[in-house]
Amino acid sequence: FTGSAFGSAAIWQYESLKSRVQTYFEEARADWLDKIRPQKRGDFRKQVNSWWNNLTEGQRTVTGIIAANVFVFCLWRLPGMRRIMFTYFTSDPSSRALCSPMLLSTFSHFSLFHMAANMYVLWSFSSSIVSLLGCEQFIAVYLSAGVISTFVSYVAKTATGRFEPSLGA
Repeated sequence: FTGSAFGSAAIWQYESLKSRVQTYFEEARADWLDKIRPQKRGDFRKQVNSWWNNLTEGQRTVTGIIAANVFVFCLWRLPGMRRIMFTYFTSDPSSRALCSPMLLSTFSHFSLFHMAANMYVLWSFSSSIVSLLGCEQFIAVYLSAGVISTFVSYVAKTATGRFEPSLGA
């Protein structure tokens, strides 16, 4: 999984760089149109774009991860989703589904405080680590760390004979 994650991140990084170079040249040609067109006032989409563009690359990357964690947290609150959530979003070495929970449980938090603390820490160091690694490699590290820690949890549970489900990485 880790090799695939980093291989995919390298391809994604190349395509992202290529796209940024193309966008730069397209925007340079289109800038003169923005000066001619009248600007709308109070445009909500423009305000959101302005907020988004003021975030660092790390904060933009982590915003997606936080959104995924919040979405999964909300799914835990739906009674009709409990069976699916326990099957695929908890890690349990005695479960029928072993591989997908290794990744999906990384996004799973049952306690609001636990999720908020984890997301705050992730947000706090995101700018520096993404500037060091790049967003693609950071996501590969995040996902790989989740899968590897779940695997270690599987090994520890099997060694101790305790086969109860757990959440998170």
